Amino acid sequence: MAGRLKAPTGRYGGRSAEERKAERRRRFLEAALQLFGDTPGFRATTVAALSQTAGLSTRQFYEEFHTLEDVLAALHLEVNGWAEGAVVAAFAEAEPLPLVERVTVLFRAYARDVTSDPRRIRIAFVEIIGVSPRLEEQRLARRARWVELICTEANAAVARGDAAPRDYRLAATAFIGSVNGLLHDWSAGWVDASLDDVVEELVRLLVGILRPEGWTPGGWTPGGWTPGG
Repeated sequence: MAGRLKAPTGRYGGRSAEERKAERRRRFLEAALQLFGDTPGFRATTVAALSQTAGLSTRQFYEEFHTLEDVLAALHLEVNGWAEGAVVAAFAEAEPLPLVERVTVLFRAYARDVTSDPRRIRIAFVEIIGVSPRLEEQRLARRARWVELICTEANAAVARGDAAPRDYRLAATAFIGSVNGLLHDWSAGWVDASLDDVVEELVRLLVGILRPEGWTPGGWTPGGWTPGG
């Protein structure tokens, strides 16, 4: 009795089945970046439209993904991964620098990556919101990774004597909200400033969190503000 057809596992055209599968997935994600990140957006895109843009069939779509939500989830993780990779790559340059210059290098690397393509901003900050509890959990988990990165850097600055000792988790979460909002508004043309101006403003905000009024590398000045005070 004939069984169910299986996907080929040998080489064809010089490429393995795994390589062809990876290429198909890549084409679907590139098509999703175009359609979800621009026009018509995730909610107005169909499987047929995505497959046509990718130059593949709907049958091939269902061999790679279960739903369009799966594609958006994968693309959201990829966009965040690109930005995180840019920051990690900048650490070598930033390592020996004083606090303000260090923060500027790291944050400029993030901002330049995420704004290098307006579609990335839409995927990261707009299309992902309100789709489903599953994607909301993913969005918050990715944001938590950025919060953890800021806290790690802040705690390292404290250890060097460059920042005020405190629990930075709440402040880092508030800062991430500012980053997301300002970069989105700048990308949408609602902020009349250069990207360098935006980065400078956000760096100023972060340094103000790390070095609040009343604190110096020697400690808190008499009568100055202290965490919880």
